[in-house]
Amino acid sequence: MHTDDTITAISTPVGHSGIGIVRLSGKDAIKIADRIFRSPKKKNIKKTPSHRMLYGHIIDPETKDIIDEVLLSIMKAPNTYTKEDIVEINCHGGAVPLRRTLELLLKCGARHAEPGEFTRRAFLNGRIDLAQAEAVLDVINALTVESQKTAVQQLRGTFSKKMESIREMLLELTALVEAHIDFPEEDIESIPLAGMKNRAAEIRKSLEKLIDTSRYGMILRDGLKTAIIGRPNVGKSSLLNALLAHDRAIVTNIPGTTRDVIEDHLNIQGLPVKIMDTAGIREVKDIAEKEGVKRSLRLMEEADLVLLLLDGSEDLHDTDRELIEKSETGSTMIVINKSDLPQKIDPAVEADFKPFPTLTISAKTDTGLDTLKSRIVELATGGRSGSGADMVTNIRHVHALERALSSMDSFSSEAGRKTPPEFLAVELRDALDAIGEILGITTPDDILNRIFDNFCIGK
Repeated sequence: MHTDDTITAISTPVGHSGIGIVRLSGKDAIKIADRIFRSPKKKNIKKTPSHRMLYGHIIDPETKDIIDEVLLSIMKAPNTYTKEDIVEINCHGGAVPLRRTLELLLKCGARHAEPGEFTRRAFLNGRIDLAQAEAVLDVINALTVESQKTAVQQLRGTFSKKMESIREMLLELTALVEAHIDFPEEDIESIPLAGMKNRAAEIRKSLEKLIDTSRYGMILRDGLKTAIIGRPNVGKSSLLNALLAHDRAIVTNIPGTTRDVIEDHLNIQGLPVKIMDTAGIREVKDIAEKEGVKRSLRLMEEADLVLLLLDGSEDLHDTDRELIEKSETGSTMIVINKSDLPQKIDPAVEADFKPFPTLTISAKTDTGLDTLKSRIVELATGGRSGSGADMVTNIRHVHALERALSSMDSFSSEAGRKTPPEFLAVELRDALDAIGEILGITTPDDILNRIFDNFCIGK
């Protein structure tokens, strides 16, 4: 990827709005913008101080046609998002003025930016590390206020500082071990084996603590994938509608009304929840409904949380018991619906219910829904709530931390056997590389490409 040219892109969504922004970044950003911008007061943008805004027009330099009335922001290196000269042209928000302005910039020498290239330049130019770059995307994609708070803290570098602290401890321990490799004959003060293990244990504890935050952290970032599972007509669609507080799914007395997965999003006490209504599980011959049942069973295995819905006004069916047997403890809640009707299921006497948290509700009258929401949050978070600067929210980071932890386990094990320092150093270097991948110090190009390809073109 070239980083010595000037890139441009539309940085706002396509559609109708009050304003739309076309962004330029690179050594020729101001010179290129000057070719198509005219100030009524003859102000020269090349001489304009940094972080100032000018009023004027975008002009086609060939035809002299006025393309749009704009405000132009000038930000000069190095105090910019990319640490390069940046110009942002605030056009009217229609597709035509934005597209025509972009076309003129491309004609005047700019190159169309690739996805995430502005943020990638910020990373490559040392303004942010890779974990902060990923946090930019998390801020954009935040599903709730709490997930946005966590992303902002990570963008500010609080998580990166934690990684740097662990990396510094690893570097100190590595230096001690490698000193014995480089200068075996010299009188170097040696670190006792017990002291070496204590340092390794401190690093290991920090890694474990971070990994322990990852389940809640990734739910906060990506949402809790929650499936409502049960027989036909137990009230799955009614529960979905009640949780969403609007009619999202069709509700009828006819079994098999829901044949495909219906999904929507909830915000429960700051926790983003992806809630899914599924086809009722039963023996069927209809091809379409059979596929729906297959998808329901697959979701039962894949979901972070399963709400196994039962009809409390009927005796337990064999299908209910089969679903309970298939359920996993820790990720399933038994929800007994239709408490507004005379009850035939007593959770206190059902031995099969004991491994699972159980709750009685009425989707029709909303009875128990607030308690259900609170229990969902408790199960998802393990009692933890809110945002955190040292919370791991990215699966890539989890894998890297787990590799570092594995290397530290190997180091501690080998150190106890008085393994030569050359082999101990290899384990420490592997741990350093894993932490370096999080920060972008030792990250391969193919991983960088995958990360920034997830960005929109104008960011």
